[in-house]
Amino acid sequence: MIDPSVQIHPTAIVDPAATIGAGTTVGPYSIIGPQVVMGRDNIIGPHVVIEGITKMGDGNRVFQFASVGAAPQDLKFKGEPSELIIGNKNIIRECATLQPGTIGGGMLTKVGDFNLFMANTHVGHDTIVGSRCVFANSCALAGHVTIGNGVVVGGLSGIHQFVKIGDVAMVGAGAMVSQDIPPYCMAQGDRAKIHGLNRIGLERNGGNREDLTTLRKIYRAIFTPTSPDVFGKSFKERVVVARAIAGDNARGLQFVEFLEKSERGVCAHHGSRAAGLEEA
Repeated sequence: MIDPSVQIHPTAIVDPAATIGAGTTVGPYSIIGPQVVMGRDNIIGPHVVIEGITKMGDGNRVFQFASVGAAPQDLKFKGEPSELIIGNKNIIRECATLQPGTIGGGMLTKVGDFNLFMANTHVGHDTIVGSRCVFANSCALAGHVTIGNGVVVGGLSGIHQFVKIGDVAMVGAGAMVSQDIPPYCMAQGDRAKIHGLNRIGLERNGGNREDLTTLRKIYRAIFTPTSPDVFGKSFKERVVVARAIAGDNARGLQFVEFLEKSERGVCAHHGSRAAGLEEA
């Protein structure tokens, strides 16, 4: 069902089976497939292709030559009815590619709200993206990646399959990320290593002085283990100490729980050979 108020350029091809909400505009030469469901007030620019089982919320803007919902770049994909779900008020810039899930990853790629995908960014199959994230030009998220809220990924960065990046983390431009990045951390390099806490990001996301103090203590216990209470301890033992440091601080507990659940292991600290993280 296409709302009567939808403005569709005469050169656009919109399947009549698509669902498009009120106030949406579709620009010249764009193509909207039959299984697309779109909310209100979206702005679809010229030469955009939205296909597959793609569900989009309200107030999104998609710029020219973006490809949204095309079949995933996975040789195992055989046309299964997987989905791409996009939230509200995201900005998808020129030539960005967002692809649905696969049977090997839950059949779903999901994007939250208020994200910015700059030109030439790629969101691979079965990736989960939170809200209020910024992905700079030409960065690529391989399949099965998990991105938290408020994350910034610099241009020309590559995120390896199955990597998880915690809330309010920041990835420097050109980074190649092959292991997990905990919340509130900054990472850069090839292969990326941890380079401190994202203090400004923490403040911008409502963190206070107590949060910063707790995170600093946890950070030192995990990544620069030179104090007597953690010296010589394994990574898992340092995580136990970090949990005690976190106490009831919500952001500290979030940091520790991320470490405990990491499956690929956590990026090493730049100031040490591996800071014991080979055991993570």
